[in-house]
Amino acid sequence: MAIRVMLVDDQVLLRTGFRMVLAAQPDMEVVAEAGDGAEAMEVLRHTRVDVVLMDVRMPRMDGVEATRRICGGDRRADRGAARDVSHGGQEGHDGPRVLILTTFDLDEYAFTALKAGASGFMLKDVPPDELLTAIRAVHSGDAVVAPSTTRRLLDRFTPMLPSSAETEEHTGIERLTEREREVLLLVAQGLSNGEIATKLVLSEATVKTHVGRILTKLELRDRVQAVVLAYESGLVRAGGRPAQ
Repeated sequence: MAIRVMLVDDQVLLRTGFRMVLAAQPDMEVVAEAGDGAEAMEVLRHTRVDVVLMDVRMPRMDGVEATRRICGGDRRADRGAARDVSHGGQEGHDGPRVLILTTFDLDEYAFTALKAGASGFMLKDVPPDELLTAIRAVHSGDAVVAPSTTRRLLDRFTPMLPSSAETEEHTGIERLTEREREVLLLVAQGLSNGEIATKLVLSEATVKTHVGRILTKLELRDRVQAVVLAYESGLVRAGGRPAQ
C-alpha cells in the first residue's frame, strides 16, 4: 500500500512543490493538505494518514502544538489518544509519524517539536531524494535526521534542558541493562545501527533488538526521542560526549 502523506504548510507554493515530488513516487500518495495546525487537526479526524510533513511556523496553531497533539504529548506519546485523533478512532494503528520541515537550521521550534513527539526534522531545501528517503524511513519507524544534524541541534539547545538531577528520576534509564545503556549512549552520539554493531562487535539485528527494548522500557516513540532523553538525563553532554 502507498504511504499516505499529509502536507501541512501555510505556503501554498511549497505544498504544491512537495506534492509534485511525492506524486511521482509509486509508493506515496498525498491524501490531505492543511494551511496550519488547527486545520490539520480537523482533517486528521476523518482522514487516515501515515506521515505528516509539518511546517513549524504557521498562524493559528503552529507545528509544535499540532505535533504535540498528534503524538500525544512530550516524549512519551499517548498512542491511544493520538490514534483517536489521527485515524478516526480506527483500532490497530498508531497515530501518524510527524516529520518537521523548517526553513532554518537549528530552529528552536524544531527542537521543541522533537520533544513533543516528532520523528525528526529536515530543512525545506532538502534534495528531493533525501526527502523521499526520510518519508520512507519515518513510515518504517526509523529515525530520519542525520546524526550530525541531531547533534548540532541538541548541542545548541542543551543549555535549555533541565539539569540531570531534575530529570534523572523520571527518565527510567535505571531500568536498562548495562548493554542497553551502552547502546543508548552510542545512539545519542549519532551512530547508526550498523556503526553500533561494528563498534560493539554485534550483529545489526542484535543492535536493532536492543534499540527496540530501550524504546519499550523508556516508553519512547523512536530513537530521536531516545537521543533527546539521553541529553536530558545527563547520559551525554553537549558535543555528544559521554557524561563522566
